[in-house]
Amino acid sequence: MKTANIGISAENKQAVADQLAKILADEFVLYSKTLNFHWNVEGPDFHSVHVYLETLYTEQQEIIDTVAEKIRMVGHYVPATLADYAALTHLTEKTKGKNNGQDIFAELLEDHESIIIFLREEIKPIADKWSAEGVSDYITGLMEYHEKTAWMLRSHLK
Repeated sequence: MKTANIGISAENKQAVADQLAKILADEFVLYSKTLNFHWNVEGPDFHSVHVYLETLYTEQQEIIDTVAEKIRMVGHYVPATLADYAALTHLTEKTKGKNNGQDIFAELLEDHESIIIFLREEIKPIADKWSAEGVSDYITGLMEYHEKTAWMLRSHLK
């Protein structure tokens, strides 16, 4: 592969790709968990929860693709195995509660908030330390998506 000549040193591109790989792993685990909940939800609110979860996992598919593309844009290959994701993620794929809407939303809220915290911590270093302002901007937008989703999940729990 021809080296990406984008004004970022090779060392910084590696650091950015490493952080993006962790983000990709978190997003993939969240996708898998959301899909699991979609398939297994039960309860009197089955239909509305099932439909909302479909919206969430569809959005996660798009996020996964764009994070992977960011890794390629900085000139690196994308980690793309379940073993890679398990080693890189901050989340757990195991579910804790029951398959009802309230337990599902509580667990997804916890995961979205965990991702928000990690993304917030990465914004400044990616821009300031590794000179990847475009990636930093992307991560800011991604954090805002998770903040909105967390708000919606929190609202379901009231």
